[in-house]
Amino acid sequence: MRLRYLFIFSLLVAASYALVQDFCVADLSLPAGPTGYSCKTPASVTENDFFYHGLATPGSTNNRAGAGVSWAFDSQFPGLNGLGISSLRLDLAVGGVAPLHSHPAATELVVIVEGTLTLGFISSFDDKVYIKTLNKWDVMVVPQGLLHFAINSGNTTALAFASFSSQNPGLQTTAFALFKNDFPTELVAKTTFLDAEQIKKLKALLGGTN
Repeated sequence: MRLRYLFIFSLLVAASYALVQDFCVADLSLPAGPTGYSCKTPASVTENDFFYHGLATPGSTNNRAGAGVSWAFDSQFPGLNGLGISSLRLDLAVGGVAPLHSHPAATELVVIVEGTLTLGFISSFDDKVYIKTLNKWDVMVVPQGLLHFAINSGNTTALAFASFSSQNPGLQTTAFALFKNDFPTELVAKTTFLDAEQIKKLKALLGGTN
């Protein structure tokens, strides 16, 4: 019984210590664990750990999707580690698309800075699709873990910034998960009801095998 109380007390002490820490700047020389990066020693922390200029430059849209993404996650911006927040910049050429994808660990808040975006997500409750056309300074939220997409539906390049409720929201792109790997064609067909020949074409397009 005493051991049980001692264990609970030790957890409370650990939790209290976590709450009173001002920050835990990521030590990028060590691998990240399930809860993030290890902390740098306070003596090695500088003001530059809390500063990042990586979202100033447009991402290249010279790709099949016409989309350029610049990340500001904990692996690029060490000061975010443990703070439960991050950001990215999305540049979309005319007709460009951020394909169906999800962020398993975070809710996303999107702000349109230039152009017009059609943004949508799919509810996991009833598979309802919520789609909205957004213009400059419009804001839309995408709940955590839900499949969503963005399309430049205007006549000029679109620019948006997104904020996340995690320092590392995670990313899974549906098309890549299905077709850019060695997931056997017959199993993809069986589990998605897609035509095998179409699956092979998509695998060839995206670099998948098997």
